[in-house]
Amino acid sequence: MSFYTSLSGLKGAQTDMSVISNNIANAGSIGFKRSKAQFGDIFAASPTQSTKMVAGQGTRLNGITQQFTQGSYESSEKTLDMAIVGEGMFVVKGEPPREQVTYTRNGAFTATPDRNVIDSTGQKLQLLPVDASGNVTNNTLAGAFDFVLPAGAPSDPTAQLVNVSIGLDGLVSATFANGESQVLGKVAMATFPAMEGLRPVGDAHWQSSGESGPPTIDAATNGPMGAIRSGALERSNVDITEELVMLIGAQRNFQANAKAIEGASQLSQTIINMR
Repeated sequence: MSFYTSLSGLKGAQTDMSVISNNIANAGSIGFKRSKAQFGDIFAASPTQSTKMVAGQGTRLNGITQQFTQGSYESSEKTLDMAIVGEGMFVVKGEPPREQVTYTRNGAFTATPDRNVIDSTGQKLQLLPVDASGNVTNNTLAGAFDFVLPAGAPSDPTAQLVNVSIGLDGLVSATFANGESQVLGKVAMATFPAMEGLRPVGDAHWQSSGESGPPTIDAATNGPMGAIRSGALERSNVDITEELVMLIGAQRNFQANAKAIEGASQLSQTIINMR
């Protein structure tokens, strides 16, 4: 049994190293959230067996949990670069026909030649409609719409767009060459009952799942959504020093379990060779 007990430890250490290595590899990824492997011990005993006679049978992976703590910020000269100070996530939508909705903390947005504001994966940032006072009139996914930069002023299409500003509350305003301004909407944001239950799909994007619960859609500064910092990006929440220390510990666990397997193998071989 010692062979299989140590083998479970070997597999656990290997999984731990894989998770830590992924964290380190994505230390420079915008909006990335580190993960942590969690393990539990294995015991098997009959109800009539004495508790003093029960030996452990190794370890098992209980789950790999995502850590949605805040990352550090870096300044940017682009207005469309945004960072969230709080728990919210940006809402982005893919191309037809699926138009799949995903959520991200990666606020590196750019404008396409056709004036759509997209993220690094080509998905379109969503806005919420507002009234004349800037209050959201529909805070649902169905009411959200693509962020598209206007080509010209509403009253004079020849007056070109000269500036776009995004407030702490996510209010997007466009200014034109003739001095006219236009409110486009507020940046759509989402929170979830259990953020750790979100399903990662890569590129610092997540999908909702049964474990995360349904999204709550609203604008920045409402509830736990947090505020939006235009001209900034959120870096990953990976602490390289901490990860390297944990990697060394995982490597030692791997080596110790490998040594235990070697000892069990030698013991078995000794028994086989007995005359």
